[in-house]
This record gives sequence, structure tokens and C-alpha cells, in this order.
Amino acid sequence: MTKDINQVTPYNSEATKKSQVEDMFDNIAPKYDLLNRVLSLKIDVLWRNTLVKWMKNDQPQEVLDVATGTGDLAITIEKGTGSKVIGLDLSQQMLNVGVIKIKKLNLDGKISMQKGDAENLPFEDNRFDAVSVAFGVRNFENLTKGLAELRRVVKDNKSVYILEFSKVEGFLGPFYMFYFKNILPAIGRLVSKDNRAYTYLPDSVNAFPFGEKMRQILLDTGFKKVEYKKLSLGIATIYKATK
Repeated sequence: MTKDINQVTPYNSEATKKSQVEDMFDNIAPKYDLLNRVLSLKIDVLWRNTLVKWMKNDQPQEVLDVATGTGDLAITIEKGTGSKVIGLDLSQQMLNVGVIKIKKLNLDGKISMQKGDAENLPFEDNRFDAVSVAFGVRNFENLTKGLAELRRVVKDNKSVYILEFSKVEGFLGPFYMFYFKNILPAIGRLVSKDNRAYTYLPDSVNAFPFGEKMRQILLDTGFKKVEYKKLSLGIATIYKATK
């Protein structure tokens, strides 16, 4: 039986999911970008570009990128929309890597990075023209609470953009899951030296609601309209949830 996403944790410990996720990303931060590119064959770059093209139609002036990690989506948003971006993440080590990248690109005046909790955002209601999360909502300790916080800080009639893994359906599904459950964790362990981080990835993806289920959860959270686009045969999905 598939576990509830809130119950899937990186490590088998008594610590909260939030604490375990923070530890995991602190552990893999130095190798995170390299692994992302290798394991996704750089398709993740295309996915982020697709999200930003969709967001650009909203002409945002200020965007919050939650679970920003090392800042890849924040950088893509700034380049694609020209907006000011605040990147927020639970892991200080991931943020440290991101700050270096942003300085090298001379974007430190346009993108700011800060440590924070997605489920207790340190921002006032209705502040942002858009909110984004790439591959982060699976890691929320409480999915419903986290989504409600994203909705709270975005302006009325503006949208939250969520890029998340989903499941490949059809005849390619078994082949993809074999890669996801066997090959990907082996490469992840070899490069990152974290025995659990890349086993947690397929476990959390397997438990995460996607497609119509995720759309309904977002509607139940209070968004008035939810659209989504499947990417790369369903490996990932972008959700646009409008407040």
C-alpha cells in the first residue's frame, strides 16, 4: 500500500520530516547541481524554461521561489521575466551554493536568498505577483499547510506555479520506474555519499499525488482555477493554481 506523502521521510529516524529533509539537502548540497544534470540528462533545464514561459504571461514584478535550493529556478525566472526574485529554502548549505552562483552571474542585486520554512512563510498576505516551487512540495512536512501558505502570499488573481515529478504512464512506465528505483539511487549514492537521499526520491515520487488528484487538492486548498501540463511523457508536471 502506498504511503501518504506526509509520512515518507528521507531517513529512518525519530526526527520530524522537516528536520530530515533539511539534513538531507545539507548533506548533498555540494554535489546537487552535478547530480541534477547527470540524472535528468539536462531535461530539468527545459522543464524550468517551460514554467517560466508560462509565468511570463502574468508579467510579474516580484516572485517568491520556494524550496529554491541552489537557485536554478530563481535564476531562470529573473532571466525570463526580469522580475525581482526572493529565493527561500530550508537548507542553508543549498542556499550557500546558490548565493555563489548568483554572484557569479552578477544577479545578487536582483535575486535575494534567505533561509525559511515553506509552511510558515515570513511574508505578508497577498504580496507576490507569482510564487513558484520546483521539486519542493513533495518535501513539505504537511502538504496541505504548505500549499495554503503559497496561496496566502500570492496576490488575488495571480498564480502559484508548481513543477513536480509525476509518473510515466503506459508501456514506458515500468522501464522508467526501474531506472528511478535502481539506477538513479545507485548513481546518487556514488556521487553524493548519502545512502538515503536518492532512495527517498523515488519513494516520495511514488507517494505524491499527481495530475487530477493534485489538481483537486489545490482546488480544495482554495485556488479558484487549476491548470496543468505534463512534461516529457509525464515524468514531470507543471501546475498553475490561480488564487
